[in-house]
Order: sequence, then C-alpha cells, then structure tokens
Amino acid sequence: MGHMRTEAVVDLDAIRDNVAVLRSRTPAEVMAVVKADGYGHGLVPAARAALAGGAGWLGVAFLEEALALRRAGITAPVLSWLAAPGEDLAAGVAADVDLSAGAPWAVAELAAAARDAGRPARVHLKIDTGLSRGGATAADWPELVTAAALAAAAGEVEVVGIWSHFAYADAPGHPTIAGQVAAFGEAVEVARGLGVDPPLRHLANSAATLTLPAAHFDLVRPGIAVYGLSPVPPADFGLTPAMTLRSSVALAKRVPAGSGVSYGHVHVTPTGTGLALVPLGYADGVPRAGTSVGPVQLRGRRYTVAGRVCMDQFVVDVGDDPVEAGDEVVLFGPGRDGGPTAQDWAEATGTISYEIVTRIGARVPRTYRGGGR
Repeated sequence: MGHMRTEAVVDLDAIRDNVAVLRSRTPAEVMAVVKADGYGHGLVPAARAALAGGAGWLGVAFLEEALALRRAGITAPVLSWLAAPGEDLAAGVAADVDLSAGAPWAVAELAAAARDAGRPARVHLKIDTGLSRGGATAADWPELVTAAALAAAAGEVEVVGIWSHFAYADAPGHPTIAGQVAAFGEAVEVARGLGVDPPLRHLANSAATLTLPAAHFDLVRPGIAVYGLSPVPPADFGLTPAMTLRSSVALAKRVPAGSGVSYGHVHVTPTGTGLALVPLGYADGVPRAGTSVGPVQLRGRRYTVAGRVCMDQFVVDVGDDPVEAGDEVVLFGPGRDGGPTAQDWAEATGTISYEIVTRIGARVPRTYRGGGR
C-alpha cells in the first residue's frame, strides 16, 4: 500500500468490461447510471470507463452531477431525473442535459428554463407504473402528456423519452413485474393517442437488463451492475466487482483473557489473544452494524470485526495468528482469493451491496487502476 493508510482501489477496466457484458445482453442502448459519485467509485472516472465499455448514455439523479460531467468534458447524452421546484434548470438545458418531468409543474419549469436558455429542453416524461415514487400516476398521466405536447408545440420542449422504474425486478418472476410492463405499455399508447410518440422508451434497471429482455425497449439503465455487483445475488452474471476497500493495521498487541474490546465491551476475549487495530470506521462509511459481524481479510485469512465499529477505527481479534502493524486488511473486494465482498458485508449487516459501496466516504482516497478511464 505504500504510504496509504486506507484506500478504495477502483478497477476501471472492471467497470469498462462490466458495461461490455451488459451491452452484449441487449440490442437496446445502454445508459450507465453514475449517480451518487458513481456509486462511490468516482463520478467522472466511472463515467469515462462506462463509455469506453460501450455505454451510449449516462444517468444521474441530480443536475449538479450532470453539470460536473459536462465540466469534465464529457459530451455523451446525460439524463438527470430528480429535481425540486425552483431549481435552476436553465443551466442544464444550456448544457444539453436531458431532464425528466413527472408532473405538469415540472413541464412548466422546463419550458421557462428553455426560454431562459434560448433552446428547447429535452424532456423524458415519467410514468408511475407501480413503484409509487416519482412520475405521474395513470390518472394524472394524460394531463402531464398534454402539458408536454403544448410546450412542444410552442417550441419550448422536445419530448425525447417516456420512462418508468421497477419496484421488484430484483425478484425475477414477481407478479408486479408483468403488471408494470403492461402499465408502461398502456402509458405509451395513451401518449401516442395524445400526439406524443418519442423515440426512447426505457424501464429496465440492472436486474431487468440481466433477466428480463421483454422490458429492454429502446434503452436500459443499469446501475449497480456497472460496478460489478449483482442485482440478483448470488448470480454474478459474469460481472467483476470494481472496488476494493483496504486499510492497514495501525497497531498490533496482545491482551489477556477477559479483556473487553471497544465501546461497551460487546466482545470479551475468551483467552489471551492478539488484537489488530484498523483505522477505518463509520465516519468512512464502514457500517456500525458491522459490529461483531463484519468480515475482513488479514494475511490471507478471514476474521470478523471484534466488538463495536467506532467512528474512525475497529478491532480484529486474530487469536494466536501472527500480525504486525502495517499488514494489509481487506474489507471487501472481488473475492477471487476467498476474501470478503461487498455482498458479504451487505448480508452480514442486513443491507444491500449498493449501500456498502456508495457509503464509502470522501475521507477514503480513491486509487484508480486500469485503462478503462
């Protein structure tokens, strides 16, 4: 590790190759979702690697993420889909960022932004097909489409897409999946009947991209799969996890039997034992729920976090195994050598791998490897 106390190593070739795998599974265009700082992997490096793998689009939640991509010189089509009333959407329109609308007020704000920017806003209309999150309900959909059609007739918007999002695609065969596909098709037909027939229809997330070809339509939007983590574990679909989180032992020592370890003494040593202090904690994104359950690898062997995960550190009980300050500790990575993975941490802490990688904080330096950039 050289001088690095802790680092998240990001394999850009893995991101590139994961996108190539996804691209090979569909005739549709691929939008690589790079929101949330590329799921913790780094917004711009992840975006460039995804484009190198064959993605034709990039997807983000917030406009500032899209504008950061533009400032980095990335000219590929970008969709930003989450905005609140009153945001400065004109900056996005001027930067050729596609924007989403799920209510008539959003269309009105996009039309105003287009007037400010001096060019039409490229708009994707969102229909709520059963997630009950963003988008217009079936009852409100005609009003949204009509508002967009009027704005298009005025030259203020260009409707380029209709889209929605699955609730249960990570459970292939779940009855809601077919219901949402049907509802999406009905919404497209309603829009056509109102004179709105955009070139792009998109519904599929990572899970649907990998398991549901009938939902691919014109564009798919893989997110977690881009980073090599399965949306339907334990199936891996030939993907390679792109992030390895590793640290180093800051202190190694022996303690006697009956020693309480870390806050609250939730771990007490049954015998005299060796302890390794690791300088990573919940301020860095290591789940506090990893207390006494989080898996780590040290000198090629797997151990479990001993006692509470603290803000900046945790302890590993290594028994009589040799350990020295400076030894590498791997929290998660590809798992090829038997080491823990982000999925292992997710299962140990009762969450999903998405959260494990995305929560790794800015205090942990990212080191980029490979030519995928």
